[in-house]
Amino acid sequence: MDACIAIPCDLQKVGDQTRYTVDTIPVDTVARVARAVPFLLPALGDRLDLELLLNRVDGLLIPGGLTNVHPGTYGRATTERDGPLDPARDMTTLPLMEAALARGLPMLMTCRGFQELNVALGGSLKREPEDLPEEKKHGTPESAKTEDERYRIRHGLNVKPGGKLHSILGKGRIDVNSLHSQLVDRLAPSLLAEGTADDGSIEAVTVRGAKGFALGVVFHPEYWGERDEPSFMILRAFAAAVHDYAGRKSFASAAE
Repeated sequence: MDACIAIPCDLQKVGDQTRYTVDTIPVDTVARVARAVPFLLPALGDRLDLELLLNRVDGLLIPGGLTNVHPGTYGRATTERDGPLDPARDMTTLPLMEAALARGLPMLMTCRGFQELNVALGGSLKREPEDLPEEKKHGTPESAKTEDERYRIRHGLNVKPGGKLHSILGKGRIDVNSLHSQLVDRLAPSLLAEGTADDGSIEAVTVRGAKGFALGVVFHPEYWGERDEPSFMILRAFAAAVHDYAGRKSFASAAE
């Protein structure tokens, strides 16, 4: 493992203790599939030295979490339906993504990370209708009793021909998993839609004119990893970009 990938944490209350936490799924996937060292990044907000951090890592994986992006970050009043929220994570990830994009650090954003990317670049979100039948919802299936059932691959994604995601997958349609209840409302001006669900919801994006790999997907390729071909292809494309970045950085350091 000659590369390091940062993974932002949530700020979570566990009993009477406040902890920085992250799901084991993306951490294990970074180590196993990307063959990189996972670096767990606490939600320190403006106390985090972004330049120091980005000098030390070779990629950024921003996964889902236990909370939603705070509506105040995209100019909307908060209601009781918007929670749970994690402002500390928002204050960490939103500026982090902008700084990472500026230097071309490879980035893969899934679920909440996809939503954070849209908000960081000027977009907004909305909740999906609650009166939809389970098979039509994007949110976590209420009937799920195991992790495999929660993350089951259950709806189609139409991949934009000629886009970055299409070049990775080589397919115009794949099936993906879905656990999110927040949808894109206004797409950020600098984002390009790369994939949509059958109901028209934007589910995959890239950053227009990005200096490096920058893919956001609202589904979870990190869960299935090697067990699902499209998930594996996305992860391997990200890993290749990370290791290429690490190699170029090492070469530049040696040449100084």
